[in-house]
Parts: sequence; structure tokens; C-alpha cells
Amino acid sequence: MVTLTPLEIGLGLVVLVLLAGIAVLIMRNRQRANLRSKFGTEYERTVEEVGSSRKAEAELQEREKRVASFQLRRLSPQQVDMFTDGWMKVQNQFVDDPQGAVSRADVLLTEVMEARGYPIVDFDRRSADLSVDHPEVVQNYRSAHDIAIRHARGEADTEDLRQAMIHYRSLFEELIHEPGEPNGASHMPRPSRFGDTDYGRRDLH
Repeated sequence: MVTLTPLEIGLGLVVLVLLAGIAVLIMRNRQRANLRSKFGTEYERTVEEVGSSRKAEAELQEREKRVASFQLRRLSPQQVDMFTDGWMKVQNQFVDDPQGAVSRADVLLTEVMEARGYPIVDFDRRSADLSVDHPEVVQNYRSAHDIAIRHARGEADTEDLRQAMIHYRSLFEELIHEPGEPNGASHMPRPSRFGDTDYGRRDLH
């Protein structure tokens, strides 16, 4: 039977603690890399908002857990057609009533989100929830919302409202086409049903 001296036991414990620390560090770095890859610019935005990487990562992981509990569902073909028709009406409305069209676009997006299974809560919570599966376009949603608020205060012009419509459309297209998977296929590129990205200047003139 081998008898270890107190020094050997102490050294063994130190090694175990170091190995455990290295394992935790590797795990945290892997989690950080995964979050950076998934959320992209939303990761940096959250770091800036909360003040540290660790707090931001906790916030993003909390969002993931919350959204995983939702019963998200794909839209039926009938719903896609209905919402698409609604969007075309909003787009046409912009010609004579830009402010009303932007307001209606925001409402229409909320209706699409509700149909998909997202809880309809305050704007900050909605945008945070959307960032989990739509990190590339959620900032467009925030920008459009900010423009609508600025216009209500008399601080935005028609060109700003045109940009808001383009921002809203980017999220609208993702939500009505997104097939329902939490990752992967839902982010594949798809053709636009509303023309190219310059439609705002052509159709909303």
C-alpha cells in the first residue's frame, strides 16, 4: 500500500484545482465563442448596454432559455397570404400617409409575431426575444421603432419614415418565411417577395 505524504496530497489537490479551473475557463471561452457566433452584433450591443461580457452572456443565455420555452410555430399558407396582402396594403398606404403606414407596419409585425407564438409584451422584451432567432435583423426593428418615436416628436422626416419601412420589411420577411426551426435552416437566404432592397425609393416614392 502506497502512503502519500501530506506534501504529495497537497500537490495533488493543487493540480486538481488547476485542472478544474482550466476546464471551466475552456468551457466559458467556448460558450462565449458560441454566443458571439450566434448573436453577432447583438452580442456587442448587449455588452455595451450591460457593461461587461459576463453580464451580457448571462443576459443572452437567459433570452435563449426564455425563447426555448415558447411554443413557436410556422405560419400556414393562408396566414402567409393574409399577412403578405396586409403588407402590400401598408406599402401602398405609404404614398399618401407615410406616418400612418409606419404605424400600421409596426402593428402588422406584432400580429405576425403573435401568430408565430411570441408573447406580446413591451417593445424591449419583444426585440430581445426576436434577437435569439433573428439577430441579423432585430436591430432593423429597433431602428424602425426609434424612427417612429422620433417622428411622433417631430424629429423625423419622410425619408426617415421610408427607411423605417425598409427596416420593418426585413424583419417581416424573416417572420413570414421562417420555417419554424430554432436554428439553421431558418436563417438560409431566400428570395424577396417584395422586390429588391431598393424598393423603398422605387415603390414608396
